[in-house]
Amino acid sequence: MASPKGTVPGLVILLLLLQGCTVITVELYSSNTNPEVQEYQRVELSCVIKHTNTGNPRIEWKKIRNSDTSYVYFDNIIQGDLKNRAEIKGGISLVIFNASRTDTGKYRCEVAAAEDQKRFAEITINLTVTVKPVIPQCTVPKSVPVGKTAVLHCQEREGYPSSVYRWYRNSEALPDDSKSNPKFLNSSFTQNTSAGTLVFAGVNKGDMGQYYCVASNSAGAARCEPQLLEVYDLNIGGIVGGILVVLLVLVLITVGICCAYRKGYFANNSRPNGQSYKNPSKTDGVNYLRTSDEGDFRHKSSFVI
Repeated sequence: MASPKGTVPGLVILLLLLQGCTVITVELYSSNTNPEVQEYQRVELSCVIKHTNTGNPRIEWKKIRNSDTSYVYFDNIIQGDLKNRAEIKGGISLVIFNASRTDTGKYRCEVAAAEDQKRFAEITINLTVTVKPVIPQCTVPKSVPVGKTAVLHCQEREGYPSSVYRWYRNSEALPDDSKSNPKFLNSSFTQNTSAGTLVFAGVNKGDMGQYYCVASNSAGAARCEPQLLEVYDLNIGGIVGGILVVLLVLVLITVGICCAYRKGYFANNSRPNGQSYKNPSKTDGVNYLRTSDEGDFRHKSSFVI
């Protein structure tokens, strides 16, 4: 059967129109969109072209951190902080050597068609560079009386992500709340694993021991040296007795001072300049005359001018 007149030319025209309207597409994927690596290690940010109908696509990498966007790979050159520390692998994936904590952030892989730069695909990689905690600073009271409050502190600021803290007594891990474990029902402590505090509402003899803290995150852990917490009984009778003895001594001192005043032991019999109020003794028959020039002149009463 012959084809209808004009069918072949119509199909040719339709194919030509479809070819002219062909959409240039790029499709990407990543084997790991949330890579995590320890500081100073190597990490690969995977970005792979799954499908494209264009040749020689344009490839760019950008870093997004705290709402700031900067180029990492542009115009076939590594840019910024990663210069001399990174390279492009397989024509598109980004490899970072000697990763630093400052490399943590979002990285965007963008691939655009060479024929139409307005048509591009992108994929975002969330990179986390972990940092092992350093030895935490631990504060443990040396001695606390029975029934009193005690607070133990543990803190370190180098680890990333932020450290989680756990307190130990005599090498045994303590629960978050003493009431949650039958073994510690006689205690009254709670610990905050984020802040690193261990708080006793009222210590008892069973709380005495060697305490240390471990700071940990996904990169590792570190601990401080054990410190002894002593718990002693508060001797109320001894304290009251000591106060009574002090009061008795003060009363005796006060009574002694009052008696001394009454007997005149504190009377002032001297002149201001240390001169005695008593008249100087005179030898019989001798009179004393004082002049400004000669001082004391002694003569007998029989002397006649």
